[in-house]
Amino acid sequence: MLKLYGTELSSRLLLGTAQYPSPAILMDAVKASETAIVTVSLRREMAGGKSGDKFWSLIQSLGVHVLPNTAGCHTVKEAVLTAQMARDIFATNWIKLEVIGNHDTLQPDVFALVEAARILTADGFNVFPYTTDDLVVAERLLEAGCEVLMPWCAPIGSALGPLNLHALRALRGHFPEVPMIVDAGLGRPSHAATVMELGFDAILLNTAVAKAGDPVVMAAAFAKAVDAGHMAFHAGMLEPRDVAVPSTPVIGRAVFT
Repeated sequence: MLKLYGTELSSRLLLGTAQYPSPAILMDAVKASETAIVTVSLRREMAGGKSGDKFWSLIQSLGVHVLPNTAGCHTVKEAVLTAQMARDIFATNWIKLEVIGNHDTLQPDVFALVEAARILTADGFNVFPYTTDDLVVAERLLEAGCEVLMPWCAPIGSALGPLNLHALRALRGHFPEVPMIVDAGLGRPSHAATVMELGFDAILLNTAVAKAGDPVVMAAAFAKAVDAGHMAFHAGMLEPRDVAVPSTPVIGRAVFT
């Protein structure tokens, strides 16, 4: 059972709610994924007008936890203000904290991220920081009061999959007790399984499902991949070997003359 900020969750897959072909497909994809958490952008809610109200009603009807995010924010002040507005609108202390530092890669501004995380945790927020796979940044975020980390595996929406398995493995190994959700850049269910096999606790994705040929089927595929990777890690996988090892005993084999 996944536990985040004291809340027990039945699924290890978190799903974004943007870019779907239609509200009906979004609803079906969320159900197929069996997710317990969806992320929602305050900017979409505010910009949508009456359609934004309909979207929020749809999200509420899904019966899942809502994780608002500060997507599109580029400064500490902007991110903190957006988080405070999101708390009022969505009635939750949870916030996925994004402070973007580069327009092309959408890489987090880790310096601003740590500062914003410190301000928000002091204000009573449960912060889910979207960060890089850097160990030092992770330490600073934990010192700032974060109890969950969300390292990227590739740029948002790139579908490249995990670009630096060594860094992700080191991050997981360095903080074995910290809940970690790999966020951004996953394009295929196999990417999700690979990351979960490293021992991560959950996956957050959006584009890979929303932009798939069949988002509903893809959501179900990712759900199965996340579960498979998690089960494999805890089952104890064989380590790669340089030589062949026979699976059939050679002692006592028949000899033909």
